[in-house]
Amino acid sequence: MRLYHRDVQQDVRELGTILGEVLGEQRSSDAFETVEALRTDAIDNRAADAYDWQQLSDTLARADEERSLVVARAFTTYFELINLAEERERIRAVREQSQAGVPDDGLEEMAEELAEAGEETARQVLDDVLIQPTFTAHPTEARRKTVKAKLRSVAADLETLDERLLTDKETSQVTRDVRAEVTSLWQTPQIRDRKPEPFDEALNVQWYLENVLFDVVGEFYEELESALDDHGLDASVPQLLAFRSWAGSDRDGNPYVTPDVTTKTLDRQRRAVLEHYREEVAGLTGVLSQDGGQIEVGEALAASLAADRERLPSVAESLEERYPTEPYRQKLGLMIERIRRIEDPRSGGYDDAAGLRDDLEALASDLRANDAAIVAETHVDPLIRTVETFGFSLASLDLRDHQENHTETLAEVLDRQGTDYAGMNEAERVEFLTDAILADHSLLDLADTADLSDTAARVLTRFDRLADWQREFGADAIDTYCISMCEEPSHVLEVLFLASEAGVVDAPTYSGLDVVPLLETEYALSGARRIMGTLFENEAYGAALAARDGVQEIMLGYSDSNKESGYLAAQWSLYRNQKRLAAICEDFDVELRLFHGRGGSISRGGGPMNDAMLALPNETVTGQIKFTEQGEAIAEKYADPRIAERELEQMVNAQVRARLDATENPTESVEEEWVTAMETAADAARESYRDLLETDGFVRFFEQATPITVIEDLNLGSRPASRSDERSVEDLRAIPWVFSWTQARCIITGWYSLATGLQTYLDDGGSLDVLREMYDEWPFFRTMIDNAALALARTDMAIATRYADLADEDLQRRVFGSIADEYDAASSLVKRITGRETLLGGGWLEESLERRNPYVDPLNLLQARLLEKDERTDLEERTLRLTVKGIAAGMKNTG
Repeated sequence: MRLYHRDVQQDVRELGTILGEVLGEQRSSDAFETVEALRTDAIDNRAADAYDWQQLSDTLARADEERSLVVARAFTTYFELINLAEERERIRAVREQSQAGVPDDGLEEMAEELAEAGEETARQVLDDVLIQPTFTAHPTEARRKTVKAKLRSVAADLETLDERLLTDKETSQVTRDVRAEVTSLWQTPQIRDRKPEPFDEALNVQWYLENVLFDVVGEFYEELESALDDHGLDASVPQLLAFRSWAGSDRDGNPYVTPDVTTKTLDRQRRAVLEHYREEVAGLTGVLSQDGGQIEVGEALAASLAADRERLPSVAESLEERYPTEPYRQKLGLMIERIRRIEDPRSGGYDDAAGLRDDLEALASDLRANDAAIVAETHVDPLIRTVETFGFSLASLDLRDHQENHTETLAEVLDRQGTDYAGMNEAERVEFLTDAILADHSLLDLADTADLSDTAARVLTRFDRLADWQREFGADAIDTYCISMCEEPSHVLEVLFLASEAGVVDAPTYSGLDVVPLLETEYALSGARRIMGTLFENEAYGAALAARDGVQEIMLGYSDSNKESGYLAAQWSLYRNQKRLAAICEDFDVELRLFHGRGGSISRGGGPMNDAMLALPNETVTGQIKFTEQGEAIAEKYADPRIAERELEQMVNAQVRARLDATENPTESVEEEWVTAMETAADAARESYRDLLETDGFVRFFEQATPITVIEDLNLGSRPASRSDERSVEDLRAIPWVFSWTQARCIITGWYSLATGLQTYLDDGGSLDVLREMYDEWPFFRTMIDNAALALARTDMAIATRYADLADEDLQRRVFGSIADEYDAASSLVKRITGRETLLGGGWLEESLERRNPYVDPLNLLQARLLEKDERTDLEERTLRLTVKGIAAGMKNTG
């Protein structure tokens, strides 16, 4: 059976044609001809492998300022549309695999492996698994919200054309709608006039939760239970998914995330989720219209109804008059009123989401007892899963701040009381904080911020408000505090102490907060046993941990470790230290939950999530896992319901299989020869990478040969691009660092020093056959090489050379010469290890790059031409900023 009517080539061709027609209408035939000349010349250039940019450069040189802006807009819009065409192709692949019954990395495959392991093992594995995608507000989404809305409208039209059987007239009408939307898109500003505020970012994250994941979660569980049932397994599945967010609560480096923003975010999230529940329960009243004379209401539901009638007598009376013989509708009406009263000063509302879920389960159970299981499965069970997943908070928030702010705050506040906290050494601080946490009286008045610095006042106010937030919205709504750049045990105890002063922690019996150290520097990672061992042995912290069920969440920073040590060395350090953390937790009988601080790009821990999960060391796979979802990666994964459901399937498939493997093989089998190879390679790679960064003039080259100064001024996110006013690699945030290299098509952050490291191992007597064996048999090494191959494939040294030409001649020779040599060596070595003729070995990704590259080239050449100018007009500045957006869309990647 044919599931669709089109293919990606047709979508690309027709969208390109429509855009060309709109361009001719909105601008001029001359503008269209300029764009068309650039397009065809770029295609011919790539087809001939000429990489001679002269003709393209001449065409751009002849274009005036207005025409250059049109060129930037045309190619940017083209990529926005082509991304929709490729998204549609992904959906076709998902549907075809579903129809064939064999989706790769899907639930059927997972269920089959669980069935082979046996019912008892399968049940234990499922009970262990909890996956927590955590949405962040990191500024890597280059598109405006208005632009995204118009693109979603085009995507809906493409779906109609592809999947519905239409008459010629209907097809013409839908095509007209696409053309109208593209026209509107062309006339819409692509560039934000202002930076988004933190609450704007929170609303963006909430959109995906409300408009896609609400509906997808129920369908996902239904598919999962069906797959388990097909393989003879108990289909009663525990909660496997929970969504979290940093948007509106991540204070690290962002002074605009105030307590008021967090309060507004929590309130908006609760209102959104409760409104959804009211609508869903109201919808059930149209379904559960069973006549009480033909069914038998069970004891549980009867007791629940009686309790509600006592709780809400006047409402119950009104419902009995309206539905005198329909008990389910009476119950649903009472449930709607109880949801409404959660935010109402009147009594009778649900205390928590568990109460609503219990009522829904009572209804589902009663339906099943009355031979209406299919009604329960179709209409009630999906809502139960939604309530289980989103609770009354939509997504639980994590607070985050830099450790320096906590230390400075305590030093300042305690100094007022005559305690020299700043002068204490680490051991003295640990002792002081421990005693303070265990004390039966408070040391601080968090509300007293008079005469304090802005930093201290903000920190105290945040902890003071934390207690209010948990009282108002529930402890689960905001129950995690992440500490950036955590390097000492005292950094964790400082947060625990402030939480205890707020009443959120009451040692030794209660803790409403997970305190999460973010280990991201080599010093912190190598000192993990010192940090965590001290905490686990600490009386105050040990009591708080026990009150949190003995689960210790530890976050690993992929971005800054990569920026500090380079790709290969950072990957190895993270792998080794994950194993080390697992060993430490096992020694202290603590359950580890790793929080992977991944970005969207390979350089920042990105890449296919299911591959990453399966590549984790077995010792770390406890079942619970948490990871960040950022920027354009959120849109790519969660904008379309079918793709979102597929993403969830792959996540659960990978985590369940990884947990099953870890259960059967608690210690990952890694050959000592492989470890030696990686140790040798990582040491050499780190040294090579640091040599590059410490090359005299490297920062100047970075500023001259990438658009970093433009990116810093873009209105991408509310957070500043740098941690201070200093200009250094260390001070620059990881996102603009990666973003800049990606724009210049020189993604050194995903491969530089890889070849040097591995070649050092070979030169020391290592064997290429061993590296090939590592690639074939070691998931960690295979994933590392495959991700590097993708970064190498996205790199284009011919374009990168054009950017390097913008730099001083001596810097070109000393800095770019090393980069070019490393690229050639890495490309060759990756192909030798993988046995592939090309970096990606063909397939969808390679096809996508080949389709995109010719269209990115004119934008790169235009950007480089504008960067070359010492002075630019306002119109040229606007064009330059637009090229950044266009290249980001063309590369499908920013930071």
